Amino acid sequence: MHLSKRVIAECLGTFWLVFGGCGSAVLAAAFPQLGIGFYGVALAFGLTLLTMAYAIGHISGCHLNPAVSFGLFAGKRFPGSDLLLYIVAQVVGGIGGAGVLYVIASGKAGFDVSSGFASNGYAAHSPGGYSLLACFVAEMVLTFFFLMIIMGATDKRAPAGFAPIAIGLGLTLIHLIGIPITNLSVNPARSTAPAIFVGGWAMRQLWLFWVAPIVGGVAGGALYAGFFESAIATKQASATTKSGAAAA
Repeated sequence: MHLSKRVIAECLGTFWLVFGGCGSAVLAAAFPQLGIGFYGVALAFGLTLLTMAYAIGHISGCHLNPAVSFGLFAGKRFPGSDLLLYIVAQVVGGIGGAGVLYVIASGKAGFDVSSGFASNGYAAHSPGGYSLLACFVAEMVLTFFFLMIIMGATDKRAPAGFAPIAIGLGLTLIHLIGIPITNLSVNPARSTAPAIFVGGWAMRQLWLFWVAPIVGGVAGGALYAGFFESAIATKQASATTKSGAAAA
């Protein structure tokens, strides 16, 4: 698939992720009497990824996340030459999703974007009041395991066709753990999009939601490739060598 089509797919997919996930938090989480709460928000993020994985996974790989792209690059599943364009497309798509969400949300009387707009934060802006260190560790570890899920579910040895389900449910679980800590990011594009509209503290704290997920993603991708895949490659090479020696 041509790079331009893959980049457009990433842009549209990240639009859906931010609009669907953050939209559930802004529009539906605390809706009077019928609010879905953070359980519903966690599920919404998982469903956006699951649906897009089936829609565009065969086109772009459905990264929708700079940390995933970096992690897959570290795991030798994605070329470095495509990395920058994927990240730009993800950020642009995320901002587009947040922009449409802002237009809709601002149509209700009393809407105040400064209340958070589903932005991620630490310390005073952490939903549960968690410290900078706690939030950094949470984002890094949760992204690490997210990449482990992605790498494992898309491994050629894994059952075919089920990867989107595992990855979507993985993102749901990660949100169930992390929403009280940072409002859960594990995705720099998802964090950047609402932060641009909130400004102020959200932009000042945005660095954490780039650094921690990328560090965790790179570690997860590299570990899976180096530990779980290299051993298989070594065994296969050894088997090939023995087969060749026997034939000789």
